Amino acid sequence: MSDIRVRFAPSPTGYLHVGGARTALFNWLFARKVGGTFILRIEDTDTERSSEAMVRGILEGMEWLGLHYDEGPFFQSNYADKHRAAAYQLLETGWAYRDFTPKQERDDTNIKDQIAKERVVNPFRDLPKIESDARAETGEPFVIRFKVPAEGKTQFDDIVFGLQQRDYSDIEDLVLLRSDGHPLYNLSVVVDDIEMRITHVVRGQDHINNTHKQVLLYQALGKPVPKFAHLPLILAPDKSKLSKRKHGEIVSVTTYRDAGFIPDAFVNFLALVGWAPEEGLAAKDQEIFSREELIRIFSLEGIHKSNAVFNFTEGDERNWTDQKALWMNFEYIKTWPLENLLPLIQPELQKAGLWRDEYFGERKAWYEHTITLLRERARTLLDFAKHGRPYFVAGLDFEFEDAAVKKNLQKDPALKTLLPVLAERFAAMADFTHDAVEAALRAVAEENGVKAGLLINATRTALTGQSVGPSLFELVPAIGKQRAAERLRHAAGLV
Repeated sequence: MSDIRVRFAPSPTGYLHVGGARTALFNWLFARKVGGTFILRIEDTDTERSSEAMVRGILEGMEWLGLHYDEGPFFQSNYADKHRAAAYQLLETGWAYRDFTPKQERDDTNIKDQIAKERVVNPFRDLPKIESDARAETGEPFVIRFKVPAEGKTQFDDIVFGLQQRDYSDIEDLVLLRSDGHPLYNLSVVVDDIEMRITHVVRGQDHINNTHKQVLLYQALGKPVPKFAHLPLILAPDKSKLSKRKHGEIVSVTTYRDAGFIPDAFVNFLALVGWAPEEGLAAKDQEIFSREELIRIFSLEGIHKSNAVFNFTEGDERNWTDQKALWMNFEYIKTWPLENLLPLIQPELQKAGLWRDEYFGERKAWYEHTITLLRERARTLLDFAKHGRPYFVAGLDFEFEDAAVKKNLQKDPALKTLLPVLAERFAAMADFTHDAVEAALRAVAEENGVKAGLLINATRTALTGQSVGPSLFELVPAIGKQRAAERLRHAAGLV
């Protein structure tokens, strides 16, 4: 195993959303590619907004995606003493100072804006240490601020965006420790990354400003600065930032789990949101990659600089998700090895009350054949229970689509007579196979002077309640002789 160590550090103030999931995925892929260590750290120091339920949501999302971590989960709140110790270390070495400004003035927006605009120097920045210590000993409240150098600039070479520079004059003396002793984000993150020996920080582009501050903290603490790779943002169709607050559950990873997405398909989709394999590592225009392939071809250098767009249509049930994600899920359902697909379908049939243990026993061959038929049109795992119900129930416990009944059963009054005739023909057959069923149906059509298509469409709706589905002559044997005859007789009453 290499010395490379990366971390995914979500805040449990919301569920795992697609932006966070992509960050976790890129860290995971990078670690697996180089034989490094992938760490999960829960940054739960925002006690007012953090919750155990959100932690569970993050862990469930990671588990569903198969992004298994090597160390953790660690909780940032457990390391608060080390964060405070680092703040006082910086105070002792002259890299920080106590700010005794009354809280009301510190929180006053107008005052803060004036200080920023006029570059007013904090009056306590150069307070002699002996006086600062004396005031602290009397119990006077204070915050600890980092003392940003007066002249110069920070810089780091970002793996995605290249050289990043920022003048010290554009960086405020950030608060490290509140007056109640609560450590703040930038200090906690740096201390934790040092403790966990993080070598590469891979996170969202919206953290670049924080990175400049954190580079200063690493240097002040005398520790090596890790390498950074900032990921471009994921935008909504209107080019606004994709967010939990604005776009709701549509950006939650568990929404896709509950909607019947295959985790490998969603991982494949997320990997291509703002990243592409470097030239020569994959076939031109290839979009379907196994996890093993993604690990083999992944590189941080393949991350795009431009923002990605998550294409969905709000308020439109047909387009509730990114259509590329739905297409990719469809492709996985059609092409994935059956042994991988079956364990994911079973829970959906169980929830719908359609599962029978005999599907892994005496009826295994029939079950696998039926799933093979259904997978050609299933877009999500939920479709196996929704559209497959007619295959799994014994009688008529399934819905008939109104449009299908009108189009295929009520199209020609002759069907009232023809469907019972076909039912009797099916019931009398000894060989109920694809070719025998087709021959029987075409014979009934020819004998009665109607087109075979009339009977084909009517039979499909009679047997499944639907107007589309697998090839009819594959479908009928899967339904079975007895059920097929019963449903044809019932459908005659709908004509």
